[in-house]
Amino acid sequence: MTEHSPDHPGLKDIDDLKAFTADDMQRVNRVIEDFLRSDVVLINQLAAHIIHSGGKRLRPMLVMLAARACGYDAAEGHDALLAATVEFIHTATLLHDDVVDESDMRRGQETASSIWGNEAAVLVGDYLYSRAFQMMVQAQSLRIMNLMADTTNTIAQGEVMQLLNINDPDTSEESYHRVIYAKTACLFEAAARTGAILSESDSAIEQALAEYGKHLGIAFQLVDDALDYEADSEELGKNVGDDLAEGKPTLPLIHALEKGNPEQQALIREAIENGGLEQIEAITAAIRATGALEYTHRQAIEQAERAKAALEALPPSPARDALAFIADFSVQRSY
Repeated sequence: MTEHSPDHPGLKDIDDLKAFTADDMQRVNRVIEDFLRSDVVLINQLAAHIIHSGGKRLRPMLVMLAARACGYDAAEGHDALLAATVEFIHTATLLHDDVVDESDMRRGQETASSIWGNEAAVLVGDYLYSRAFQMMVQAQSLRIMNLMADTTNTIAQGEVMQLLNINDPDTSEESYHRVIYAKTACLFEAAARTGAILSESDSAIEQALAEYGKHLGIAFQLVDDALDYEADSEELGKNVGDDLAEGKPTLPLIHALEKGNPEQQALIREAIENGGLEQIEAITAAIRATGALEYTHRQAIEQAERAKAALEALPPSPARDALAFIADFSVQRSY
């Protein structure tokens, strides 16, 4: 995003956001470094590879900004601890995702599973999950432990739901939305809610931040799924067409299958059923011809607007402006 917006005065682009959150994110990174350490060398190597591989750190940033928007006293330090916890949970899901998807590229680098093998990636993912819960115990908030326990369970269910949808061209839009909420949006939701719980905000503020996180997460995943058919591999940081190669019926394919002519429908059904990229150009053309990318982007923008609307329950502050900026960034990014 490059244009000035009245929703977030003072934040013109992603560099402004990074500068605004730099001190907070340095605290988060210090916690991550402290809790990554292990006596097992392979854990150090593999976890450091994915933690330091250039992710946006949006989920931990949400914890910090939500807490700040609610007036949390950073001197207590639990905001950085719980933000790092969220990043560990996210990282564990990435490690497991890449094994399930047999991915060889993420964030422009080789995946951990392609370097060290599936067994190591799964086990280090388990280590990061258990480490996250150790960190939550240290924060001594039963409500946040309950929230994160429910969230990790929902994520796991989402992974299984997605597995059931793979190679199924009859996957509905409703089923797709259930998967992206469980796999992606619920952790955004939990991250934003955590900031409110830490700050002991009232239930209306907590619910508003939860709604913000949920709609932001849905918008973020919708854009990811559109970018899989329109971005440049180098800029995207993964192989374009990965979803098609894995037989994943994401929204661009679901919409194109619904709106396409019989020839396009047959082409897309076969691609979903069999996976592979043999027909990627023809399928991309069908997706464009049916307006599926525009449809997906419209849904993403609607979700981002709902996220920003939820923020109206919070008092005005630079942190609230930054949260609004993230909603806009999520739908205007190209990576």
